Amino acid sequence: MLWPYKTSGISDQLFERLPGIPMSQREVRLLMISALRLSSESVVWDIGAGTGTIPVEIGLLCPQSRIIAIERDEEVAKLIRRNCDRFSVTNVEVVEGNAPDCLETLRPLPDRVCIEGGRQLKQILLDVWRNYLQPEGRVVATASSLESLYLLSEGFSSLQARNIEIVQAAVNRLETRGIQQVFAALDPMFILSGEKF
Repeated sequence: MLWPYKTSGISDQLFERLPGIPMSQREVRLLMISALRLSSESVVWDIGAGTGTIPVEIGLLCPQSRIIAIERDEEVAKLIRRNCDRFSVTNVEVVEGNAPDCLETLRPLPDRVCIEGGRQLKQILLDVWRNYLQPEGRVVATASSLESLYLLSEGFSSLQARNIEIVQAAVNRLETRGIQQVFAALDPMFILSGEKF
């Protein structure tokens, strides 16, 4: 078994990757999963699932939960399926489609939503919140640029979400370069979360 532990934090190197496909780094995943505040039987939608690290981690942590990973690119959707197989995760359904358009066909409705990307971040957030997220549900979204941070902040504000939290993850990892060990910075990431009344 690749990850025999009961905690999240799978090493990035254990996931299969494709060049140019984004992956939530281990430290960011830990913060995102914590912000989701999962229950043992959560229904989670991961929009813009990329490599599939969040669905895999949640699938292992909460084997009774249902996770729907939404990804627009067919090759990337296949990558998510391979990573689920790699970790023997069986409670993830991969849906190929463009959000927010593809969301209306998805069931069951979520009590937790993770938005990891998309061309229409604010529209995805608004659509999920107004039309699909269950009462007392939570949304966690990531922003890697000032523009996406602004769009998501504006979206959360217009929704009158409660318990809004914004965390900036600025992580440094020890790396060996030549004969020296140095701290290398990962790209900073903002993690926004809020809860529906």
